[in-house]
Amino acid sequence: MGCCASSLIEEAPHEEEKEQHQTTQKTLSHQFTPPPSSGLDPPTNGASFFSEFSFSYLKAATNNFSSDNIVSESGEKAPNIVYKGRLQNRQWIAVKKFTKMAWPDPKQFKEEACGVGKLRHNRLANLIGYCCDGDERLLVAEYMPNDTLAKHLFHFPTVQVAASLGDFSDSIGENQTIEWAMRLRVAFYIAEVLDYCHAEDHSLYHDLNAYRVLFDEHGDPRLSCFGLMKNSRDGKSYSTNLAYMPPEYIKNERVTPESVIYSFGTVLLDLLSGKHIPPSHALDMIRGKNIDLLMDSHLEGNFSTEEATVVFGLASQCLQYEPRERPSTKDIVVMLAPLQTKPDLDAIRNAKYYFDIDAELLVKLTIPSHVMLQISKNDGAPSTPRRPLSPMGEACSRTDLTAIHQILVTMHYRDDEGTNELSFQEWTQQMRDMLEARKRGDFAFRDKDFKAAIDCYSQFIDGGTMVSPTVFARRSLCYLFSDQPDAALLDAMQAQCVYPDWPIAFYMQSVALAKLNMHKDAADMLNEAAGFEKKRQRGGKGS
Repeated sequence: MGCCASSLIEEAPHEEEKEQHQTTQKTLSHQFTPPPSSGLDPPTNGASFFSEFSFSYLKAATNNFSSDNIVSESGEKAPNIVYKGRLQNRQWIAVKKFTKMAWPDPKQFKEEACGVGKLRHNRLANLIGYCCDGDERLLVAEYMPNDTLAKHLFHFPTVQVAASLGDFSDSIGENQTIEWAMRLRVAFYIAEVLDYCHAEDHSLYHDLNAYRVLFDEHGDPRLSCFGLMKNSRDGKSYSTNLAYMPPEYIKNERVTPESVIYSFGTVLLDLLSGKHIPPSHALDMIRGKNIDLLMDSHLEGNFSTEEATVVFGLASQCLQYEPRERPSTKDIVVMLAPLQTKPDLDAIRNAKYYFDIDAELLVKLTIPSHVMLQISKNDGAPSTPRRPLSPMGEACSRTDLTAIHQILVTMHYRDDEGTNELSFQEWTQQMRDMLEARKRGDFAFRDKDFKAAIDCYSQFIDGGTMVSPTVFARRSLCYLFSDQPDAALLDAMQAQCVYPDWPIAFYMQSVALAKLNMHKDAADMLNEAAGFEKKRQRGGKGS
């Protein structure tokens, strides 16, 4: 595994293993504890595993890298795409897919990824895995569902208040922007995680900007882990305009810890002004004491002039031409901590580290980030509109196992076409035995002898020569009838691995999740199934 010791790796299924065994996909997970920081020991957020994934696994997780799952495109200067996906344990992920041959040396890519994968901080969108199959290079991180700082700061939504009058409506636009206290929290949280990375000997961050700051399900700001690696082995570290690059980088094209501080200064300017203005222009205005002209007009004066002056002063220090004159990450955290007038619980704990503050007294002042960001708190799952359901969908929505059974019997094996291409030599006695086992399973399934059906279908699956999503779906239903929802869920996931966009696989997962009392996940899965079914009706595989 190169630099990745087995104690750090959760091995995800590989294609050849799936074809040989066709049994329940299990991961070998080994929890590791990041080395203690030389500075503040941050509370973790539960992301304590790091995995190597196969390309086929991530392909299934992102629905074949569907364009519908794209959440970020970097453009011509950094032509990598980020996709939204979902692991088999229901966790949402962000998958960064590098261009071909961006990292030609697999060992170097693994070493870089494993180094970033050791970092764990609740202000970081943590890296949880990577893929290095052939010439494919991908990174897998925690998914942040509430957009980027750039989206909230530069492209914030307009709330429409509509009054319907027949076929006509009048709408009044009310601008929503990030309030001042939330901007201070963003600055503080990002400074915290930069200080943590510095303490963990990962002080280089490539192209720090407002698009690298993400918001999690609670509305808390997090720094994308993707910036801790370059877009390619020999690629540039900055894809922004020259006007925003650190002066020393323009000369030698090398990122240094001081370069990261300069980029953090540009983020401070973004937070102050609500605009992406060139640092040189901003510094001229700061020197001319035209601070009021720089402040974001959308705040409508709702900010502390004293606090703004402190932040402008800090931004000016970060943007000094000489790298040695810029502050350290620790200095930045110390300067921003006293400005947290609406801290959350974690901010309070961290404030106790830097200052002697009674945390219990400050708890009363706690205001959650999602409130200040004016968003609804959610569990991290992307919101999706509910779609109309087919008869199969309706049966799954009410967990009507009898109706599902009737539909699967009627469907027979029509969706298995193309999943097996066997040579003449493969038609052995073993093959005939497997087909006979499947046939016996079909008779038992039709007659509702689910225990016998499980035994026969298991014999077929364990043979490992043929792959049938229908058999997995049928055995999944047999497990449901036998009150084994965990096994049913795994079989439905196996069906999805064989046939990634098969609606039946998603429908069966929704029923199993409902039986496990995971009702929100079940509803989301039901909606995904309905979406795939709608695509099939427009000309996909099967009918």
